Amino acid sequence: MKGGKNRSNIKVGQVVAIVQKHHQRSGETTIGEVSKILTKSSNHPHGIKVQLATREVGRVKEIMDWE
Repeated sequence: MKGGKNRSNIKVGQVVAIVQKHHQRSGETTIGEVSKILTKSSNHPHGIKVQLATREVGRVKEIMDWE
């Protein structure tokens, strides 16, 4: 269970939990597969922004390691 603040921890195809912009106050997460990494910098204090295969966009709160 790694955090989503470092870009190097996140790969396309991984399953992650994200918080979408309109759920930031409640902290409600959405789980899905990463299709694009949108943040260009190597790290971000609020989490790396990604797009899921379902086209939802949000910041990674948790990387799911089900290996």
